[in-house]
Amino acid sequence: MGEVIRSFRDLRIYQRAFRLQQEIFRVTQGFPREERYALSDQMRRASRSIGANLAEAWARRRYEAHFLSKLCDCDGEQAEVQHWLDTAQACDYLSPDQHALLTEECREIGRMLGTMMANPSKFCPK
Repeated sequence: MGEVIRSFRDLRIYQRAFRLQQEIFRVTQGFPREERYALSDQMRRASRSIGANLAEAWARRRYEAHFLSKLCDCDGEQAEVQHWLDTAQACDYLSPDQHALLTEECREIGRMLGTMMANPSKFCPK
């Protein structure tokens, strides 16, 4: 408690989202070449958008409605990642353990986003 947040990079949720995107990048490197555009790129794009939208939300926090809008975009991207994780597992590109770990990380990011959306004044300057 009492952490000083100087930039979006200091947010624990951003740090988790960044780690998630890097792990998604790592696991998708093992996907078949024919999935390069159909699945790998979709998973990478969606996972990278979580952190990118968090950074944008942080920059827009002067306006609570804009802040909330970007957080909603983040939540949509993490849900999309969950969809792609389900698809990858259904195609046997992810083990059940990989799927469970990555899906749980998405869910935790979603919970953290929910907390931020429920308490935007904690993040938005007066």
